[in-house]
Amino acid sequence: MEKTISKTKPAPEIETPPPAPPGAIQPGADDTLERGPYIDGFSIRTVIGALFVAIVMMPGSVYLGLVAGQSLGPAAEWVTIILFAEMARRSFAHLRRQEVYVLFYVASSVAAVTLAHLALAGGPIAGIIWNQFLLQSPQTSGIADKIPDWVVPPASSAAIQQRNLIDPAFWYSSKGFLSPVLLIAMGYVLGRMAWFGLGYVLFRATSDAERLPFPLAPIAAEGSTALAESTDREEGVEGRRKKSWRWQVFSFGASLGIIFGALYVLLPVASSLVLSKPIMLFPIPFADFTKNVEGVLPASLISISFDAGIFMAGMILPFRLVIGTMTAILLTSVFGNPILEKMGMFPHWEPGNGLLVNQMILSFDFWMSVSVGMAIAVAIVGIRSLIKTFASQRRDSKARGARLAGGKVQASADPNNPPYRTACKERGDFPVWIGVALFVCSVLGFISISHALVPAFPIWIFVIFGFIWTPLQSYISARLVGLTGTGIGVPFLKETVFITSGYKGVDIWFAPIPLMDIGHSTQLFRTMELTRTKFTSIIKAEFMMFPIIFIFSFLFWWFFWKLNQIPSDQFPFAARLWPVAARQSYLIFTANSTDQPLLLQALKPQLIAGAAVVGLAIYMGLAAFKLPVIFFYGMVGGIGAPLHAGLPLLVGALFGRYYFRRKFGEERWARFVPVVAAGFACGMGLSGMTAVALALIGQCTRTLPF
Repeated sequence: MEKTISKTKPAPEIETPPPAPPGAIQPGADDTLERGPYIDGFSIRTVIGALFVAIVMMPGSVYLGLVAGQSLGPAAEWVTIILFAEMARRSFAHLRRQEVYVLFYVASSVAAVTLAHLALAGGPIAGIIWNQFLLQSPQTSGIADKIPDWVVPPASSAAIQQRNLIDPAFWYSSKGFLSPVLLIAMGYVLGRMAWFGLGYVLFRATSDAERLPFPLAPIAAEGSTALAESTDREEGVEGRRKKSWRWQVFSFGASLGIIFGALYVLLPVASSLVLSKPIMLFPIPFADFTKNVEGVLPASLISISFDAGIFMAGMILPFRLVIGTMTAILLTSVFGNPILEKMGMFPHWEPGNGLLVNQMILSFDFWMSVSVGMAIAVAIVGIRSLIKTFASQRRDSKARGARLAGGKVQASADPNNPPYRTACKERGDFPVWIGVALFVCSVLGFISISHALVPAFPIWIFVIFGFIWTPLQSYISARLVGLTGTGIGVPFLKETVFITSGYKGVDIWFAPIPLMDIGHSTQLFRTMELTRTKFTSIIKAEFMMFPIIFIFSFLFWWFFWKLNQIPSDQFPFAARLWPVAARQSYLIFTANSTDQPLLLQALKPQLIAGAAVVGLAIYMGLAAFKLPVIFFYGMVGGIGAPLHAGLPLLVGALFGRYYFRRKFGEERWARFVPVVAAGFACGMGLSGMTAVALALIGQCTRTLPF
């Protein structure tokens, strides 16, 4: 299949790029990624960086999520890296790019959002705070007495009444040491084992074997390299920074990011501190025109996003992939939905709703089933391609062995440049069976814990989830991440299985079942390969991060919860959104006790089968006519998506292909664009961090209502 992708026709004739301006540093063949020896990026700086993010960034992320529903995003990563790079530069020390990337990984892990639908960060203990609200919320009062004490202590207990995470009820339950806090700790460890083990196996399959491009991996790699090069010094000139084209391009992108971030993020936050209504130059997250056009295009999803980050992604992603995504959006959400509405395929749609409501209704009536069918098609195509790839490699290996045995070929190896995209000791590779063993042990741990907590639930469902569906879904996502930069999921699978299982209890919804999508972790391994960071660096970082994340997550959430009830008037976003989210959770938690669950009505077997057949037909048609099949993967990602998800991508792709590539030349632009994107993300992060600081200052100085 990859041969088909590589045979894409060249773009229209490109003008000869103008010469670089005097003094500009140009990229050369000797400074590309994937050059040089693999180096361990774990050092004492990594430990200090993790402590810095945990102590400084984590409480700000917790507070910002509760107050404004915002996350730090890339701010935590880039601010941490810039701080350490500047400290190193002023200390006349040098930061290796491997150290910078491991710092990037650690910072993103420590400051990651725990519950995305609630914008809730602050480590794993955030889940307990959400569960205590479910226990006490009026929206879930009908099931409060059915929530087991291994999820959260009873509402009448001193642990809840006094808001005290140190209370023994959080550490010991009716299931013994399977208690709220310890279950979270065990789930964290088992989850990290699963993602590292299966993620490594999938990386070997999709990157080493299939040679998928992973178009978004160079962003973090180039950004880390640029910041590392900023600490280099010219030989023989004390104190002078070594000139680097990456640093110049990265700085330009960062300047753009700061300017855009100031207008997009900082201005609304700063103006909200002094005005009753914030000044918003660009609608966040998008401008919704669904109601305006429903007279002409009923049931369409018309919206525009001004997020420049999507625009930058469009310049990086393969052009035909973006065209496929936009084509699918136009055929489904823009022009297809009105036709389907006339055919009566959307019985629950009514005029007057906004985009988000319409998207949920249309997904329920039609597109959810189509997405499941297309995911099945992607899985079939991927498994077929993987089998062909391994068979071809096996034949090539035998032929190469025969030539070596006959003395016709001599093996050679450069110790500074280990084999390109090939497993080797220098890269930090280990036997595949170890990755499989880590994953198997993780799944067995999840199954054992879930069965101990909910013994009446059919254990064979846990087994299918862990050993069949998780690897299959993860492979589908890994393949799409390798081709398009984004994965795909099957919505409401867990809910549908729980409903059809016949089990009526509420406790199953809180059990740590082994249902995961690990496909996105393959991009992490590819980025490490690009920066020549040994894979063992991440193993060391994981061992170091667990106590830091767990301890500081516990301390900060204990402090915030002890200080005031969550949610409350002191946390306006949580006070407004959490009751709505609790109501939605109640509908799901009670779905397996109703006679006609809505989720089963949303999944239509005939539509799923038809979508899978259509998907395979499109793929085979493109392959038969020698057309780039990456167009097919773009279509899969665009089916049923609103217009704002594809329009900025298309604009960015057109600018990159027909302006910037002509201006700089194809090779030079291909080197520039991921560095610009990394700098832009850094600039946006700096603006976001400034907005966080202003929001925190404003909340601390605001007059309290008592």
